[in-house]
Amino acid sequence: MPVRRWRTAVVGGVATATLLAGAAVAAPSSGAGTVGSEGAGDPYFPRAGNGGIDVVRYDLRLDYDPPSSPRRLVGRLDGVAVITLRTTQRLTRFDLDLRGLRAERVRVDGRLARFSHGRGELRIRPARTLPAGEVVEVRIAYGGRTGRPRDLGGALYGWVTTADGAMVASQPDGSSTWFPVSDHPTDKARFRFRVRVPEGLVAVANGLPVDRTTRRGHTAWSWHAADPMAPYLATVTVGNFRLDRYRDRSTGVLVVDAVDRDLPRSAAAGLAATGDMLDFFERRFGPYPFAAYGAIVDDDDLGYALETQTRSLFSGAAEEEVVAHELAHQWLGNHVSVERWADIWLNEGWATYATWLWAEHAHGRPARRAYDAVRAIPASDPFWHTVLADPGPRGLFDAPVYDRGAATLHALRTRLGDRDFLRLARLWVWRHGGGNAGTAVFQALAEEVSGTDLSGFFDAWVRTPRKPA
Repeated sequence: MPVRRWRTAVVGGVATATLLAGAAVAAPSSGAGTVGSEGAGDPYFPRAGNGGIDVVRYDLRLDYDPPSSPRRLVGRLDGVAVITLRTTQRLTRFDLDLRGLRAERVRVDGRLARFSHGRGELRIRPARTLPAGEVVEVRIAYGGRTGRPRDLGGALYGWVTTADGAMVASQPDGSSTWFPVSDHPTDKARFRFRVRVPEGLVAVANGLPVDRTTRRGHTAWSWHAADPMAPYLATVTVGNFRLDRYRDRSTGVLVVDAVDRDLPRSAAAGLAATGDMLDFFERRFGPYPFAAYGAIVDDDDLGYALETQTRSLFSGAAEEEVVAHELAHQWLGNHVSVERWADIWLNEGWATYATWLWAEHAHGRPARRAYDAVRAIPASDPFWHTVLADPGPRGLFDAPVYDRGAATLHALRTRLGDRDFLRLARLWVWRHGGGNAGTAVFQALAEEVSGTDLSGFFDAWVRTPRKPA
């Protein structure tokens, strides 16, 4: 999740099973028509995601009017979400997550459906019972005012209204502030976006640009993200952007950058290393996993950056270290995603360690030096009191998770040796790319690669709230 520019944060988790891409957790069946659970079963965010359904695709058609005055940061968002989903159980009702906006009309396979709304849940009762394994289309018209929502730690997230548009950074569960969604990483889906904004503004989203059309003072921007994506990684950021499109010579990856015209050129200087970073990370983690990459650099400052899939979001500036972190996330966090939010150290620890490796490669700063700096923190410091594999929902983005996570990986590299550690990194991405996995699965893979029992190592580094010996 967000890399706060002054520090990185991470969270770890113990999980025992690997879910297939897009496999939402289903509620137990109980007789003749059943109700899908209101959450995906994540203990940190019990109502995030939804049971009984597996979303295949979101087709989002949005109309957005930014604030009329910079003194009052309130916009207006109206949308139609066309959601293709597959039922995973027999359903008389299912839920989607939606907060702050109101549904106006719901159809399931073209037929009007009854619905109610409360506690961030849109509860839908289709006109007929849906059998398990059926693919259905859900069309939801919705809308409302947009503002500046905050997460549990008080940071702005979700659809953040700005003076000249909006910044969208939704980790961990902020996607429900701008569209109806099964808002958990285990329910990955493909996305299409069509975003209509006042002429002169640019709407930037994930994936590939499709087209843009201008009529009657408004421009509609279309984007297509064909690679499965966890909902929190979706973005539609609106502002005064300059688009720059090129193909990286070394890797062949299409890069589309959007940089706010109001920023000095120095604010995006870190993007100059993107091509070299792509090449460097491909040699360590395998081929770049998506159809495109790029960055959004906005002049409003959230205080953090986010690895929004294929188009990392930077607020205020794109500094080289943070650019490396968010790019590494495309393999580690986006392609291989957490199974439960407690597993987040497998996102942030890897991205932080990848930044250490980049600094070693590009600037001659040994990764060992960064590791030693972490190890130098006294055992009495609260830094070591976080359980890496279970930091709690309020500890998801605390500094120990990022830095202890990276130090854990360096210690594992020392234990395994460079050759096996590199093999572990590439196997992790190759086996679990496109899906989700947790700490227990990572440990098992490390033991497979090394041929040794690493339970003592993982207990000391990720499951114990004290400094490893």
